This record gives sequence, structure tokens and C-alpha cells, in this order.
Amino acid sequence: MAVSAPIGIDDLLERVRSTYARIEPAQAYAAFRAGDALLVDIRYQALRERDGLIPGALVVERNELEWRLDPQGSHRAPEATSHDLHVVVICNEGYASTLAAASLHALGLHRATDLTGGFQAWKSAGLPVSPSGA
Repeated sequence: MAVSAPIGIDDLLERVRSTYARIEPAQAYAAFRAGDALLVDIRYQALRERDGLIPGALVVERNELEWRLDPQGSHRAPEATSHDLHVVVICNEGYASTLAAASLHALGLHRATDLTGGFQAWKSAGLPVSPSGA
């Protein structure tokens, strides 16, 4: 068995991102408002407490993502209704969400994508954010 040469994280991100279309904050917000996208915030608690939440987004810790979004899984979230679900994964700056979206693709969630620039781009675009305690 031949072992392939290791690649760095930047090359891996580029390779993964070439397999699907990422989404910009305004597009994600429009799709969410139209009922065509499930926004999934995978940021860890300290970041959510510091920066706030996207109203209506499903909060799922990264280490639980696949279990909560697999439509066939025994631990799925009520929102995980189909493999056709348009999932927009949101991390802090748009890096971890790329790998999370790739993992969802491996589960058959073919419309999974991630938010370019992550939560910080959402916030910078002036889109709705609520305090974490709200």
C-alpha cells in the first residue's frame, strides 16, 4: 500500500472547498429567512458568550455535529429531517466549518456548506446577532 505525501491544512482546506460552493453571509441570511437553510453554529461556548448568537441558528458543539445532523442517527436533532437539508455550518472565522461541512457531505448531506468568513463575517455584515443570554 502506497502512502501519499502529507498535505498541510491550507492545502486540505483548498481541496475540500473545491468540492462544493461556500455561501456568503447575505446569501445565508436570505436562505434562512426564506426557510431554505438551517444555520448551524458550531462555535464553542466561550465564543458564543463573548460575541453573541445568530437568532434562529441551531447551536451544536462541533464534536456532536455528525450525531445531531445525521437524519438516520438515533441522536439527531429534530431539524435533521432529510439528507436534502440545506445546512450552513458556521464557525468563528470560516475554517473549522469547512472541515465540518466535508464531514456532513460524507454522511450524505449533499447540500451542506459553510459560511465564508464565519460568524465574524456575519457580524461584520450587520446581520442579526443577539447576546448569548437572550
